[in-house]
Amino acid sequence: MSKEMVEAFATLEKEKGIKQEVIVDAIKAALVAAYKKNYNQAQNVEVVFDEKKGNFKVNAIKTVVDEVQDSRLEVSLKDALEINRAYEVGDEIRFEVTPKDFGRLAAQTAKQVIMQRLREAEREHIISEYSQYKDEIVTGTVERRDNRFVYVKIGNVEAVMPHNDQLPGETYNLQDKVRVLVTRVGSDSKGAQITVSRTAPDLVKRLFEQEVPEVYDGTVEIVSIAREAGDRTKIAVKSNDSDIDPVGTLVGPKGARVQNIVNELGGENIDVVKYEDNPSDFIANALNPAEVIAVQFSGDEDDKNALVIVPDYQLSLAIGKRGQNVRLAARLTGYKIDIKPESQVEFVDSEGDDVEADQETTNDNVSNEETPESIAEQIEDDPSDKFPNGEDVNSALNDDADKDEE
Repeated sequence: MSKEMVEAFATLEKEKGIKQEVIVDAIKAALVAAYKKNYNQAQNVEVVFDEKKGNFKVNAIKTVVDEVQDSRLEVSLKDALEINRAYEVGDEIRFEVTPKDFGRLAAQTAKQVIMQRLREAEREHIISEYSQYKDEIVTGTVERRDNRFVYVKIGNVEAVMPHNDQLPGETYNLQDKVRVLVTRVGSDSKGAQITVSRTAPDLVKRLFEQEVPEVYDGTVEIVSIAREAGDRTKIAVKSNDSDIDPVGTLVGPKGARVQNIVNELGGENIDVVKYEDNPSDFIANALNPAEVIAVQFSGDEDDKNALVIVPDYQLSLAIGKRGQNVRLAARLTGYKIDIKPESQVEFVDSEGDDVEADQETTNDNVSNEETPESIAEQIEDDPSDKFPNGEDVNSALNDDADKDEE
């Protein structure tokens, strides 16, 4: 070993970001392990590194005693005084035992331990460097993919994007640039691992922060997000400035701001609704684009159940395709939402507090936990093609389709 090794340490520190002290400590530990294994020596040994010469020395540490019991660990006071007359019983003396024929096996063992320590040091360096990017958006390059992951190169490290974090219908080709959210920075048996996502709700939040200055500086606040990635997202916002409309701010002039994010997410629909402190108003906004006549609660503040009354012709719109609209509204507001058509309610006061339901039709309520198939079956079984209040089914569905297009 020579000064060339010191230069190699400096190169590793520059290219890998691993400090020279870490590398030296790894080599010291490797030489100790190799010495004990290959020379069958169990005594306490230490390795010293001479930075000027670039050399390592192996020393055996022995304790000065009156009577030697184990020559591998002890040295007599008489022998110690011949080395230096200042030694006393209990002192430790270091004897150089660096073998000249360290051998191929010893070098191989040392190499294995050194590589392991280097991997650990590099893993810690990666975790330390990239932990600051957790829950933030980064741009990476698709390097490869297999049945489980898409591998994205971010800086000098390779991140993984599991299948459930990939947008449905989105194709990832080699060398594609993708914007992803860093969801995890950790390690496993193979080393440091960074996990990224295209489906996390926070990805939408970060995209709005980049697109809308008012969101970034806190003037407009994103309160909650409910997302079914690749299909539809509902986002609730409020303004901390009474002169600024939060919904209009996120949508932008002619919808330009929200459209940029829709394009980034491959055409995913985004509904921006206004957050309200009043739960009734918030739930009504969350069910947009459906009209809401009234929202009823049980009266218990801890009870997160809400009964929503909508016009009969708005029932299918309020529920949404495969129950999606009411499901997202429930996640957005934190309430379990049951929807009832107006025809099944005898009376609703102006505040929506006292609702008297027809006892014969109470069991026909539609919940966000139920599927709309039961409603469809009722329509199919009714040969008159009428809703309970006599409106034409096809006409109502056409009206809903027109509203969706708008």
